Amino acid sequence: MAGETQLEVDGVGVNVSNLSKVFYPKTGFTKGQMIDYYIRVSKYLLPHLRNRPITLKRYPNGVEGLFFYEKQCPSSAPKWVKTTKVAKSDGEINYCELNDLPSLVWASNLANLELHTFLHKAPAVQRPTAMAFDLDPGALADILKCCEVALHLKAFFDSLKLKSFPKTSGSKGMQIYVPLNTAVTYERTKAFAHELAQLMEQQFPDLVVSRMEKVLRKGKVFMDWSQNDDKKTTVNVYSLRAKERPTVSTPVTWNEVKAALNEQDADALIFEAAAVLKRVEKLGDLFAPMLSLKQKLPAVESTRARPASKPRKAR
Repeated sequence: MAGETQLEVDGVGVNVSNLSKVFYPKTGFTKGQMIDYYIRVSKYLLPHLRNRPITLKRYPNGVEGLFFYEKQCPSSAPKWVKTTKVAKSDGEINYCELNDLPSLVWASNLANLELHTFLHKAPAVQRPTAMAFDLDPGALADILKCCEVALHLKAFFDSLKLKSFPKTSGSKGMQIYVPLNTAVTYERTKAFAHELAQLMEQQFPDLVVSRMEKVLRKGKVFMDWSQNDDKKTTVNVYSLRAKERPTVSTPVTWNEVKAALNEQDADALIFEAAAVLKRVEKLGDLFAPMLSLKQKLPAVESTRARPASKPRKAR
């Protein structure tokens, strides 16, 4: 393979190639820089990948080239890449798991630029560890509109004494996660999320839409509750995104969300790879509670009983 070399990664030899290949033409960010980013952020990233089946999303010619999804772990995967078999209605999929740094570097060398994981871990593939909402701004809306919705969600979860955690998508939206780490099913989380999205749409009809038709989203934020499904994946925290610049899905504080909204500064919530590495050095992993915080999901009726409140402006 052209330009192939071997990296020593935690005592394992991992073949890498074409490290000087430009993956982000607008910035000159290379494949080697992508792999370097994942190595340097791995201390914070790997705990969020561990034991999660992953769908590879490969960009062999960078962000401006064609990409493809790969659910079945490649047959060429080294024996030290862990896999997990998941039964499907039409057969079985043997997913990769990126549980350690050699596996992460191996996948990165396959141009797996984005990391898309399920909300469950193997082998408990019917038990999500969290509930998630993908806030997707429609035409004429932006991430600041997502901040408004996010703060309404926070107020609602606060009223239920549930902690919630925001992160940027690394694209144009945000995601809000509620860690559970308790016995729960997708049937319950999906029903709860759907009810809550409908409630938000009723209370904030000029801001939120809960239905998937894109024609309804103009100037609003689609609150995608359907991510709470064993067939759906969401971009993982600390994942690069295939945009013009090497932006990253980045955990943020609620104070940062409030400040961006109050100051109408959408750029405050855009983080590229270098900035994320500086953030984790300073702040650590803001998403760490997702790994261990145990919370019980209330009955779905809770969404009807508790109106969402208007978020206060940060001072």
